[in-house]
Amino acid sequence: MSLSRTSDVLVIGGGVIGLVTAWRAAQRGLRTAVVDPEPGGGAARVAAGMLAAVTELHHGEQTLLGLNLASARRYPDFAAELSELTGHDLGYRRCGTLAVALDADDRAHLRELHALQRASGLESEWLSGRECRRLEPMLAPGVRGGLRVDGDHQIDPRRLAAALVAACERAGVVFHRAWAERLVVQQDRAAGCELRDGTRLGAEQVVLAAGSRSGQLAGVPDDVLPPVRPVKGQVVRLTVPKRYAPFLNRTVRAVVRGSQVYLVPRLSGELVIGATTEELGWDTTVTAGGVYELLRDAHELVPGITELPLTETRAGLRPGSPDNAPLLGPTELPGLLLATGHYRNGVLLTPVTGDALAHALTTGELPDV
Repeated sequence: MSLSRTSDVLVIGGGVIGLVTAWRAAQRGLRTAVVDPEPGGGAARVAAGMLAAVTELHHGEQTLLGLNLASARRYPDFAAELSELTGHDLGYRRCGTLAVALDADDRAHLRELHALQRASGLESEWLSGRECRRLEPMLAPGVRGGLRVDGDHQIDPRRLAAALVAACERAGVVFHRAWAERLVVQQDRAAGCELRDGTRLGAEQVVLAAGSRSGQLAGVPDDVLPPVRPVKGQVVRLTVPKRYAPFLNRTVRAVVRGSQVYLVPRLSGELVIGATTEELGWDTTVTAGGVYELLRDAHELVPGITELPLTETRAGLRPGSPDNAPLLGPTELPGLLLATGHYRNGVLLTPVTGDALAHALTTGELPDV
């Protein structure tokens, strides 16, 4: 059955990655469409929005570091462009991050991270516990030391997603608010997709940017199907009453009993606490245990959180890849490109992903970052 081409680029997935890809493609003059039942949803609804290329560094991820840093460098101009175009306040803050240690083991772990950061050419400053509390007076007296990283910033992912939807609409991107059920392949080439209601959409090129669902799309040949899995994360949102402001001046994070916890303060008064990491398949249940662990660990860092109103609990799914790095660019199937597998760095990697995919869509190759 022949399929008429209705767009140059069809993006399957309307999270921040799919949206930025569609926006940048449309800016290049490509007729672009997005397939998603709820554009602007996805993992960004749960993400805290830390732009933490330095404090998110892990052993064995030095290659990913280069991509993260490249995207972080683009964020000021990217945020300014998007905000000016749409009139949206993205909640972008250059507030920095303070990673702290609560006991001797945590302190040793942070010392190792500091050494890795310095060996990687990154800027971070070791502080004593007293110096940490001078920066953030709400910290617990037991803080043993910490790392100050002024180059790690933050953004509000929900505002980012809304702005990207608006930018796509201004650029003429067409939204099909439905589920993509199957990739359509004709003459050994990706030619579009079939929606849940049977509608078939044709395109010259298809970008699979469906987050954790990217590996579930029917019709994608096994040899190009992305090895993406869902990784559950639970977050808690509190509100800081004006009488307590400023509660925290910057993002605070730590490893508590082996689990990562972070507190991200927004200028709006929201305080985001996250996030659990759970390999539980497609489960998005908010659990008492998950919320308890987050609040318990956050309380050890900042005891004053117990006075704050609890406003939201939520769980979402990060798109994990085998090496925690994203899968970007053309595949072995002509006409099919990937933009998925960003795991915990989807918001951070939004600017560089949009630029890279727009370049690949117009030239057939990924750029040198």
